[in-house]
Amino acid sequence: MTVPNGRSGVDVHDPVLIEVLSSALSSIVEEMGETLVRASYSTNIKERRDCTASVFDSRGRMLAQDEGGSPLHLGSLMGIVDEITRRYPVDEIAEGDMFIGNDPFTGGGSHLPDIVLASPVFVDGDLVAWVANLAHHADFGDRGHAHIYQEGLRIPPVRLLRCGELQTDLFDLILLNCQVPHERKADLRAQIAANRLAESRVTELAERYGTTTLLRAGEALLDYTERRTRAALRQVPDGVYEFTDLFDCPELDDELELAVRITVRGDEIDVAFSAPRQVRASVNVVWTALYAAVYYSLKTLIDPDIVPNAGLHRPVSISAPEGSVLNCVEPAAVNGRSETCQRVVDLIHGAMASAVPDTVTAASNGANTGVHFSGVRSATGRYFVYLETIGGGCGARLTKDGMDGVQVHMTNTSNLPVEALETEYPLTVEEYALVDDSGGPGRTRGGMGIRRTVRVEERDVHFWLDTSRQKSAPWGLSDGLPGARARVELSDGARPISHGYTLLQPGDRVSIVTAGAGGYGPPAERDPEQVRRDLAEGRISAETAHEVYGLTSAIAAPDTPPTDGRHP
Repeated sequence: MTVPNGRSGVDVHDPVLIEVLSSALSSIVEEMGETLVRASYSTNIKERRDCTASVFDSRGRMLAQDEGGSPLHLGSLMGIVDEITRRYPVDEIAEGDMFIGNDPFTGGGSHLPDIVLASPVFVDGDLVAWVANLAHHADFGDRGHAHIYQEGLRIPPVRLLRCGELQTDLFDLILLNCQVPHERKADLRAQIAANRLAESRVTELAERYGTTTLLRAGEALLDYTERRTRAALRQVPDGVYEFTDLFDCPELDDELELAVRITVRGDEIDVAFSAPRQVRASVNVVWTALYAAVYYSLKTLIDPDIVPNAGLHRPVSISAPEGSVLNCVEPAAVNGRSETCQRVVDLIHGAMASAVPDTVTAASNGANTGVHFSGVRSATGRYFVYLETIGGGCGARLTKDGMDGVQVHMTNTSNLPVEALETEYPLTVEEYALVDDSGGPGRTRGGMGIRRTVRVEERDVHFWLDTSRQKSAPWGLSDGLPGARARVELSDGARPISHGYTLLQPGDRVSIVTAGAGGYGPPAERDPEQVRRDLAEGRISAETAHEVYGLTSAIAAPDTPPTDGRHP
């Protein structure tokens, strides 16, 4: 029982109490994330929800991360508290302070658009926790990617608020380096509000159960997650599992060969990567982003219900050559690191396919296809930046088809509704549909990619593309066939896009086609009724139904409704 002042008398070994406090922390980060979304201004946060919230213990170990955020955002959150306390002695950090940072090399971040705000939580003068939130600020629309200095403003962890007071000189400096400062100002204030809410919620929790109880419960929660992770690893057969895959992106002429060697011994796992040297392109990955990708991948394979906190990390060792694409050093460019991290997931899933065939999926679209349009609106004279990451096919599973037109693995953002896009930006969406025949055939079919065609309505609009799987197709499993590749074309295919930026004029159209996903199992084993349904719904062609699946009567029912313009 809790004594009246809530300061002691609780058994921190009580599993019910631990579960109650774990759920309370999860509720705090979910409420924190919703507050950020509702208070923000830019479409990338208020509509696409490109943001994440988290709570750390007093030592900077993550206790909870909101499920609505992207797994990759862990790479920009997990290092922030350590960097703050490395720069500032704890006795110099005060109640009401709030720190801002984004730098991958000096701030614990993973790329510059992901700006993190972190706040200490004090109760009766004692530091009991940290709260932090991340928001992707879609601002730098036409920067280069040879090195980090071209990708935006680098912010090491510094005080944005001191004892509750906004440091206006620092705030003004940040805004001066932004291309859409009115959006950044509003979004950063939304981040401040989200942290303030979380601070009050954690304080209420400490006052109810006691500071000592909260601290000890945090330790117990991490220990529980570690035990659960180790128990799940013991179910994986001991052995060495290897896989190699190719990675392509519009910034590079050649594909990069990436490989992984995974060693499972009892309740521990070692994940060792090999990769080429870092490149003069934005697809390099800092170690925090690599770790986030590995933790996510293993969680999906061994126990998806494990609580996402630092206890999960303890039985896992990770390595990659320093100075390589997967463990880059300053001043490597990293803005497109999400594309590479998607391939990290493919590597781990490919390697573990023989060890855990019931839970691994065939390769998904393998990208975080980012499209960027930026320019000046003639009516207002204001600069605009439109960023969106477009989903694609999700890999087929042992017993189920892959999902169509979704975000996969390291990203979890929503799509921007067409109505909001056309209201906010001088762009018109002419087509938004699933791509026929893009899902890899198999006993279970891979998910379908997306086609989105956008027409430009202003002069001198810069277009920039992040994507992958334009050269290597998403692979299938157990004799399943690969999914379709990605492609991008300008104005009826007259000018295919392969490198860097493109300057668009009124009437120019960009058609972005994302990759499908691999199938699972031999196509000949697919239920003929499912093949007929796919054909009737326009998911596959009559040629595929006949030549790949062996359907002899590949004719859709005469009353089948039209399938043109299906929306994902």
